[in-house]
Amino acid sequence: MAHVLRHAPDRIALALLDRLGRSDPAARTYLCRDEWLPASAVTLLLRHGTDSDRHYVARNPRVVGRPLPGLPGPVRYAKHRTPPELAALLRAELGRDPADGPLTTPEVTGLLRRHGARRPRTALEVLRLPHALDPALLAAEHARRPLPPGAVEALLLVADLPPHTVRALLAPSAAPREEPAWHRPAVRAVRMGRLTHEELVGCVTPARRALLLCDLPARPGLRWTLPELAGLRTAALRALAPLGDDPRLWAELLRRAPGFPGPLPDLVAAVVAGPRGPAAPVPAAPVPAGPVPPDGALPRAVRRLAPAAVEPVGEVERELALASLAVPMETVEEDIRWVRDCLDRGLLTGTDVVRHKLPACWALDEDHWLGEVDHPDRHDRPEAVLAARAEADRLFDLALGTDPDAWWEAARTLPDFAGTLPHLLLRVTDGGSVPKPS
Repeated sequence: MAHVLRHAPDRIALALLDRLGRSDPAARTYLCRDEWLPASAVTLLLRHGTDSDRHYVARNPRVVGRPLPGLPGPVRYAKHRTPPELAALLRAELGRDPADGPLTTPEVTGLLRRHGARRPRTALEVLRLPHALDPALLAAEHARRPLPPGAVEALLLVADLPPHTVRALLAPSAAPREEPAWHRPAVRAVRMGRLTHEELVGCVTPARRALLLCDLPARPGLRWTLPELAGLRTAALRALAPLGDDPRLWAELLRRAPGFPGPLPDLVAAVVAGPRGPAAPVPAAPVPAGPVPPDGALPRAVRRLAPAAVEPVGEVERELALASLAVPMETVEEDIRWVRDCLDRGLLTGTDVVRHKLPACWALDEDHWLGEVDHPDRHDRPEAVLAARAEADRLFDLALGTDPDAWWEAARTLPDFAGTLPHLLLRVTDGGSVPKPS
């Protein structure tokens, strides 16, 4: 079930979780305790699940708020002691003692603007003070003048905010240029179970940020884990699906993206509609969109999402490598070594593994063809993993569409099916016409 949930849209995932809870409560409990439960499924369980679901998810240290090794998460931030000089500074800025009464929303936002420039640590100290936060007023203050990234991240870490306020914090009406820590609130929103990947792509503004989030540079600090990045690209590709493989539409997307103020789905709709379509929404305040970043980050992000054919090397060797995916080696370790070697030599891609490796459940689980790697992102060949996830997304969407019954049948059939993933999907859609290979 967890393998199928990786590739299911939010509406389908919610239907699968609900059906699993009604048909097999023990399996749903086991799923909540799975350390590699997809981030979007975690969000849906926290939001729509039972108290038992939330109990098991909260006890799973690898799911909610899971930081990369060496990076602070909610627990480490909570253990940090308030410096004495900071308390005196906050009293001076407020003009009163916080103990005299709870801070109002304008007072909280004023302090957050001054102390939340990049990292959330000082902003979290502000939120430890007694305060009465009005979500509607907070969203209005953020729309009037966006809070800095560290302040938004702190609110996502500890504040009890409704989903619409969380979306508002990630969609300011006057978005500034990309600061060094601009991406942290988006990463934290997904990791803390505030939003699913699909919701993040649908709400973050301006649209260029949704594209840039799919290709963050590999630098120290808070970044996507590999499973999170795969989930985000899945959501982004679904939003970009109307563009198809038309290079003119993708070029128009890249041309409009730097200055478009709305979310990515609106940008895609405007690109598909063309010059005769409805005009782009006009923001309430001037948007300093700024040019494409000088390092070419936006074109690079679009290129990674655009459809492109990869030409593997070799002819006879490639055919042998493809055939070997259907013939397991004597040991799992030997099978993993062979697949990794073929990937390194360019004979195979992650797409090939998903299409040809059997059984299908092994093809969907990278541990069975890349091995378990002691690495923060689990695997040391991220491009193969991302290509495999993208191809699995395409196959699932093409075969099952938005039919919850078909997705449920695929999830139920997957564990015992001995064929490849395309054969599994064909069997589900054709009612069992594809026999299991011997």
